[in-house]
Amino acid sequence: MSGPLPSASTAAAVLAAATPVVVVDVDVLERNIGAMASFARDHGLALRPHAKTHKIPGIAHRQVAAGAVGLTVATIGEAEVFAAAGIGDIFIAYPLWVDERAAGRFLALADIARLTLGVDSAEGAEQLARSLGAAASRIAVRVEIDSGHHRSGVLPLQAAGVALAAASADLSVTGVFTFPGHSYGPGAAAPAVADENAALSAAAASLHDAGFTELEVSGGSTPSARASSGATLTELRPGVYVFGDAQQWELGHCRPEDIALTVESTVVSRRPGPPGEARFIVDAGSKVLGTDRAAWATGYGRLLDHPDARIVALSEHHATVEWPSAQDVPPLGARLRVVPNHVCLTINLVDEVLAVRDGVAEERWAVAARGRNS
Repeated sequence: MSGPLPSASTAAAVLAAATPVVVVDVDVLERNIGAMASFARDHGLALRPHAKTHKIPGIAHRQVAAGAVGLTVATIGEAEVFAAAGIGDIFIAYPLWVDERAAGRFLALADIARLTLGVDSAEGAEQLARSLGAAASRIAVRVEIDSGHHRSGVLPLQAAGVALAAASADLSVTGVFTFPGHSYGPGAAAPAVADENAALSAAAASLHDAGFTELEVSGGSTPSARASSGATLTELRPGVYVFGDAQQWELGHCRPEDIALTVESTVVSRRPGPPGEARFIVDAGSKVLGTDRAAWATGYGRLLDHPDARIVALSEHHATVEWPSAQDVPPLGARLRVVPNHVCLTINLVDEVLAVRDGVAEERWAVAARGRNS
C-alpha cells in the first residue's frame, strides 16, 4: 500500500504502527535536500544525487524541484523505475556488461529520458555498442576512474584509451566520473577529496589531449561532498545525505537533528549488562537494519534520542542494546528510534516507509525501486 493515511490519523499512527517500522521525518528530509542543493549551487556544481539510497520517486522529485539536474542510479531496474516516474535525466554509474536484452531496455529508457552509462574498459564499451547496434549513438557514456577506492574504474592515464574505444564504437563520450569511497572513515574525507581531484584532473586532461571537449567531471560522496568544489568537479553525486545514518553521525558528517530516517522499535526483552550497565533487546534485527559495521564503528546502530547507547549485537529479529547506566532503563514495551549504520541497506529491506511531518503520520511511501538489482 502507498499513499495518504486515513484523514483521522494523527501522531498516534506512528505509535499504532506495528514495529519495526521505518519512519521518515519529512521536515528533516526536505531540509537536508535543500541544504545540499544550496551547497552545490553556491559552489557552481551540478547536483545529481544517488537514488539507490532512497529508491522512492517522491523523494527524487523533491530533489529535482530543489535544483538537482537528474539522478544517479546503480542498475537498469532503478533507472526504469525513476524514468517511469518522470525523472528525465539519469546516469547509471556502473560499468555494466550489456547484452542484447539489456540493450533493448536501454533504448526503451532513451525514449523517455536522457540516459548516460558508465564504462571502465574498451571491451565493455565495445560490447555495449555491439549490443546496441545502429542505435549506439543514442547512448552517452562516461569513463569511470579509480581515484583511490580501488573498486571499479581505470587509472587516470588509461581513461583516454577507454574513451577512444567508446568513440570509435559510435558511443558519445561526455565525461569522466569516480566514487571516492575511501572517504568513509575517520579523518578520511579530506585526503579522499585530494585523491579525487588529482585523479579526475589527470583523466580529464588526458581526454582533452585526445580530442574530447566540454567534459562532465563527476564525483563526490556524502562524507566528501562538502569538501568538494568546482575547481575540478562539475557535478556532485552524494546519496546518503537525504537521510543520514549512524555512520555519518559517528564520522561527524551529520548531526542527530539531521537524521531523517529511523526504525521505530519496541523493547521486547531485558537482562543485566556489565557492572553499572544494562542490556535489552529491541525488535529491529538485521532483517530491517542490515548488518554493515565498519571496523571503526562503535556498534551496529545507535538510538537517536539516547546517543550514549549502542547496538552491540544483531540477529535476524533481535538487536541487543547496551545501555550506559543501570538506571532509567526503558521498560518492556517502550518505543525507541533506531538509527541504522548504513541507511541504504535498510531502505532495500522494506516495501514502504511511514512519512511523518511535524510529528503527524501523513503517508506511506512505496520503496518503488526496492530489489531492482538488475
